[in-house]
Amino acid sequence: MSKKITIAIDGFSSTGKSTVAKRLAKELNYVYVDTGAMYRAVTLYMMRKVFVSDGNFDEEAIIRHLPFINLKFHFNEDLGFGEMYLNAENVEKEIRYMEVSNQVSKVAAVPQVRKMLVEQQKEMGKDKGVIMDGRDIGTVVFPDAELKIFMTASTEERATRRFDELKSRGDEVEYEEVLKNVKDRDFVDSTREDSPLRKAEDAVEIDTSGISVEEVYQKMLHLAKDRIDS
Repeated sequence: MSKKITIAIDGFSSTGKSTVAKRLAKELNYVYVDTGAMYRAVTLYMMRKVFVSDGNFDEEAIIRHLPFINLKFHFNEDLGFGEMYLNAENVEKEIRYMEVSNQVSKVAAVPQVRKMLVEQQKEMGKDKGVIMDGRDIGTVVFPDAELKIFMTASTEERATRRFDELKSRGDEVEYEEVLKNVKDRDFVDSTREDSPLRKAEDAVEIDTSGISVEEVYQKMLHLAKDRIDS
């Protein structure tokens, strides 16, 4: 039986992290954890409580309500991955809305939010055999991961991918709004004081600009098999 390793995938939004990670997890029979979904679910909860909106950000209330949040991934056999449940409610679709995307980086920058979720993420991956993607997986959650990958792409290409994804779902969005969201999230993610987005020193960087999902997948599969066999 092959040894189990931990695969940490970090990078900017809309670089294709989750798309490739899900496929890789299926191929290797590993558990896939979308940490972005966890931060989005917390953000959705806070938006519903009106602690977070375009004109309001009540950090004290956010911290005070964290104990009331229960997050679980429930595997969906038809989809082939775990869907996010917030306090026993399936919110997988709702957390992907643009309104949540516009607020999630601000919520994710709250140290107490990160502390709570990082603890949960460490527990999820303690037995290895896990592929986890996010912003600080290789630097904070699993600094000793056997394979670390950092994914990037041009801002415009990432905005186009996100715009196409939202339009295909039927969302009414403008490209300029999506581009602004991508730029804003990049800035907040990269400049926050607690666990900013950065490439781990020993991470393999993959620029997905102008290359297909299949090419990215094959690169990552090769890297994974090499680390498993070594």
